Amino acid sequence: MDIMSAVGRVFPETLRDTVFLRLFALWNVPLIAFVRPRILEVNSESLRMLIPLRRRTKNHLGSMYFGSLMIGADVAAAYYAVKLISQSREKIDFVFKSSEGRFLKRPTADVVFICNQGQDIQRLVDRAIATGERVDTELTVFATVPSLSPEVVAEITMVLSLKKRKN
Repeated sequence: MDIMSAVGRVFPETLRDTVFLRLFALWNVPLIAFVRPRILEVNSESLRMLIPLRRRTKNHLGSMYFGSLMIGADVAAAYYAVKLISQSREKIDFVFKSSEGRFLKRPTADVVFICNQGQDIQRLVDRAIATGERVDTELTVFATVPSLSPEVVAEITMVLSLKKRKN
C-alpha cells in the first residue's frame, strides 16, 4: 500500500482536489492561491468550484471583483486540463488564447463556477498527446451565487490551447 492510496481512503476527493489546486497555484500562479478557491465537485462531465466573497475578492461596491471572477473562470476551465495532463504523465503546456465575459448581475456572496465540458477537455488533451500540435477548444464557464439565487451572474467563454512539449 502506498501513501497516495492511504490518503485517498481517508480524505474525500474534493479535499484532495482542493489541496492539489492550491499547491499548484502556490507554486505556479500565486494569484490563484490568493483568492482561496475550493473544489466542490469534479466528475467526467463537470466541475464546480467556489471562490468565497471576502475582503480580498470584493470590489468597492461589495460584490465580487472582476479579476476574481476571471480567476474563477480560468481555474474552472483549466483544472480539468491540469488534472488530466498530470494523470497522463506527458509534458503538455496550456494557455488561454482568448476570453470574453458577460457579467449579468452583481455577485454579492460566494460564487460557484461551473464548467460542464469535461469530455471536451478530455478529447483536447488526447488530441494534444496524439498529434503533438497545438490544439484549441472553446469552453464556457457559468458563475452563480447559489445562496441568493440559481440565476447565472456571469458567463465567461475562453479558448483553451494545449501543446505537447517536444523533448
